[in-house]
Amino acid sequence: MAKVEGSSPSAPTIPIDCWCKAERINIYPQFREEEIVPQLSIKDQVKKLVELQKIDGAIYELKKSLEEKPRVLEGLQRQFEEKKARLKELEGRLKGIQLKRKEAEVELAGKEGDIKKSNADLSKIKTNKEYTAKIHEIESLKADQSIVEEKILVFFEDADKVNAEIAKEKQFVVEEEKKFQAAQKQFDEEMQIAQDRIKVLEAQRKQYLPDIDPNVLNRYTKLLAHKEGLAIVPVQGSACGGCFMNLTTQIINHIKMHESLEECEKCSRILYIKDQL
Repeated sequence: MAKVEGSSPSAPTIPIDCWCKAERINIYPQFREEEIVPQLSIKDQVKKLVELQKIDGAIYELKKSLEEKPRVLEGLQRQFEEKKARLKELEGRLKGIQLKRKEAEVELAGKEGDIKKSNADLSKIKTNKEYTAKIHEIESLKADQSIVEEKILVFFEDADKVNAEIAKEKQFVVEEEKKFQAAQKQFDEEMQIAQDRIKVLEAQRKQYLPDIDPNVLNRYTKLLAHKEGLAIVPVQGSACGGCFMNLTTQIINHIKMHESLEECEKCSRILYIKDQL
């Protein structure tokens, strides 16, 4: 037989049973069977989202507590600092009283010296007029001395009162410091427990992700971020379980049909009916 130029042999055909065998032995190893995820129904995906929401709700609450606990600790620290500031103020007041008392004592010593000198001068006076004048001078000095002595007594009394307040305030400071240190320790322990729990929950949530349609998961994730950790909620009676707005009969019927994800017209959260799952 003559060979025709430009012609090519016809492609060999593979019998149907060979295709079946080829499928069984997986002639396309790049498409491994374990990588093919079956498409879940809307109902099944809603079930997955509900389970995921339980985990995400717990994570949200834990993270919220992690944000709030430092503010509680800061409040205790402010109370502790206020007590220390009050103690410092009292100690400053006591120093002021002690300083004024020392000044009064110096003044008193000066008055006593003047009186002693004036008494000594009496023996040197020769006229009655000068003697009488000196006596009046001594009496005036003694009156001033009495006033200064009274001031010193008041300073002592004031110092005693402030010292009593300082002793009481020191006790308060010790108690506040113990309270703050205990709270700090508890805070550190609770923070560590919460962080460890979040790690466990985040590992659990990863197990649900492969079965959920990426578009559905993206929608759920956005709601989770903007709706205070609550993306999917049950219908309660005839109202949304998130914002509690009444739902139309049409929306409730659509939810029951499980043909598409239905959301609340007000808060946009995904809706489901518990006894329909």
